[in-house]
Amino acid sequence: MTSLEIILLPADNDRLSNFCGALDVHLRQIETRLQVEIANRGNQFRVSGLDNSVKAACAVMHRLFATTEQELLTAELIHLAMQDASVEVVLNTSNTQTEQEIVIKAKFGLIRGRGTNQQTYLKKIFSHDVNFGVGPAGTGKTYLAVACAIEALQTEKVRKIILVRPAVEAGEKLGFLPGDMAQKVDPYLRPLYDALYEMLGIDRVEKMIEKGIIEVAPLAFMRGRTLNDAFIILDEAQNTTTEQIKMFLTRLGFGSTAVITGDITQIDLPSAKMSGLRHVLEVLKDIDGISFTFFEKRDVIRHPLVQRIVSAYETYEKTKSDNESS
Repeated sequence: MTSLEIILLPADNDRLSNFCGALDVHLRQIETRLQVEIANRGNQFRVSGLDNSVKAACAVMHRLFATTEQELLTAELIHLAMQDASVEVVLNTSNTQTEQEIVIKAKFGLIRGRGTNQQTYLKKIFSHDVNFGVGPAGTGKTYLAVACAIEALQTEKVRKIILVRPAVEAGEKLGFLPGDMAQKVDPYLRPLYDALYEMLGIDRVEKMIEKGIIEVAPLAFMRGRTLNDAFIILDEAQNTTTEQIKMFLTRLGFGSTAVITGDITQIDLPSAKMSGLRHVLEVLKDIDGISFTFFEKRDVIRHPLVQRIVSAYETYEKTKSDNESS
């Protein structure tokens, strides 16, 4: 067991109240997540627990207290800050701001990468023409890709945004769907619409779709096209076949950027079909000019239970695989 004492300056009562939360709820959240004990008197804090956990908690506390100068702390902000709580973060606390953070302006505020992996993902998208974001649900793969697409459009780096998704049911047979083609494929593309609406507003998105500046289409519509000066996002790529993802990647034209996102643990293809995403990660792993960002359960930014659910499934699958191989 280790104990460290830290003093948070300045000794501002309002900031300390914001930092600790009502009835010290924020301190209890840090204690529970990092398995430490925190005692305080004014702006003096004593943190006790395992060595690495104590160092990580102290680093997080310094970061969060700095945040109180401009922001009201919430459970979500604390949860996100603790995702970076690791030995590497502790050892490099003084250098956390050495690299310039990428921030994207949207209608309802600023969008920034939450945590090291998301920031790395954003930097790769800005510096590579083809990018893969692979990992569990809730890690911001698609949301951040849409944000980068909007940034590229607004700064006139591209002339249009194309959002693509394979039309595969998530383990259910939906049968006949009424309506025209747009209405039939709309349910599959809804997450992409939601991200656009949040960042630009419904009215502006609808006008841009009408003008063809934003195009939302199922993957099957991409065959035979060459896409120049466009930002193209292929979402749910784990549900593409090997032929489909090859077709998509060879659509890339001059002045275009492509982002391919997916989660290889949630494949909804028939069992006989090889996932195009799983295949292409092996085929293209050594190609220069292509970036790969692999997200883990620690990058999940949804409800804290989502992380535990992802972890539980990983443990179950590993145990099952070990039993089958033995």
